[in-house]
Amino acid sequence: MRLSLNITDRLSKLIALIFLTAFISCEENSENSSTYFGGKIMNPKSNHVVLYENEVVVDTFYLDKNNTFLGEISSLKEGLYYFKHGNEHQYIYLEPKDSVLIRLNTWNFDETLSFSGKGAERNNLLIDSFLESEKDEKDFYAYYDLPPNKFREKVDSTEKIKLDRYNDFVYNHPQETKKYNSVLKMALTYPLYTKVENYPMAHSAKVNDGKHDEINKDFYKHRDEIILDKDSIMYFYAYRDYVVSNLYNKVNTSGLDISSDEFTIDLLKTIASEMKSKDSRNAMLRQTVITHFYRKSSCDVNNDAFDTYLNLSSNQEDKELVTNLLRDVKRIQKGVKVEDFDITDYNKTKRSIKSVIKNKNTVLYFWNSEYMSKDYIADRIKYLSKKHPTVKFVGVKILGDHTDRIYKLDIKSQYYLEVDSKANSFLTSKMPRTILINKKGYVTNGYASLTSRNIYKQIERLIEK
Repeated sequence: MRLSLNITDRLSKLIALIFLTAFISCEENSENSSTYFGGKIMNPKSNHVVLYENEVVVDTFYLDKNNTFLGEISSLKEGLYYFKHGNEHQYIYLEPKDSVLIRLNTWNFDETLSFSGKGAERNNLLIDSFLESEKDEKDFYAYYDLPPNKFREKVDSTEKIKLDRYNDFVYNHPQETKKYNSVLKMALTYPLYTKVENYPMAHSAKVNDGKHDEINKDFYKHRDEIILDKDSIMYFYAYRDYVVSNLYNKVNTSGLDISSDEFTIDLLKTIASEMKSKDSRNAMLRQTVITHFYRKSSCDVNNDAFDTYLNLSSNQEDKELVTNLLRDVKRIQKGVKVEDFDITDYNKTKRSIKSVIKNKNTVLYFWNSEYMSKDYIADRIKYLSKKHPTVKFVGVKILGDHTDRIYKLDIKSQYYLEVDSKANSFLTSKMPRTILINKKGYVTNGYASLTSRNIYKQIERLIEK
């Protein structure tokens, strides 16, 4: 729902957008072949918007005093991009000579996002498809109770509606490119195929207590048309989510527990065999081994899984990251007294960690916004601290400074590390880490994870000790 605005505010926003549109229109009438990207951000989370092609930064656009921005991109290739503001991101399809304006409110990022200008229609269709897929996710949850043939019927009927819509669009827009049409079709249908791949695991969990129903080959008829390693769209949510679900489902049919080390190893091997593209394969291998490590939420490292990853990946930078992670794990183990090190508060005063947590059962979490959003951390800490009011929660920004903190949390419980802190010796990967320390100063878990379900029981055990 859009926020109500007073007349003055409405006029200022309208004038800003008229100015941008007029500017762009002038450029379009010239010989200029550049692409223009701009817009208005309400309640901005930062002073800039970053445009990406896959993981590569195309350009950074800075907001003016009215929270508007406008950028010119020369020699742009047609394709799917995404833009990022704060911790949120969304996709945008751009072609040469486009002039696309966005408008959004960060308080409701996806729901308020709209496009205008040349190239707007195709992007409004994509965001509508995204929002619709989220609604479908809720509707389809109830269908996981159904037997395979009935579930597939639900998918097929929904797919027909979406394909009819797609075909109507293609017929009425003959000027659109095949490349865009393929992305639109993917946005409409791939979330459905993802639900098909998720069905066996979800169904067995809901009705069969872990048992697997017999599923015929026709249940997966969509697979015949899908290639699993298209690098150019690997970061598109509809495609990425499908690939992940497909791979997990193929390993799940073996009957292994998803939380087991054996499942992780089989999944890594399946990724290596199914994904022929080097870049996509390496990215998926890295994501898998790190995700499964954090899911365990402990210092108990499965060396076989990590060895499998290191043997299968050919990306040296990724392998160095994972190697550093393993090294960090070994630096602080369960049952030892926490080493003293300095942390700095937001008055720029250095404090000893032992003085901060003295005689307190403590959840000490180190965070890095590159891997976890501030909003997510804030929500998790608020929930956990309310559930465990006697536990002290201390947040530390990895290599931070006095300007960067989580504003939704109490500043008195937040700190950051400077480059000379000894804590950096067990944070060489720069990835998030949570350490549970009892009131006697002993570590009960040296590598817990805020994202893992295991954290609940781990905190309870911390209190018991």
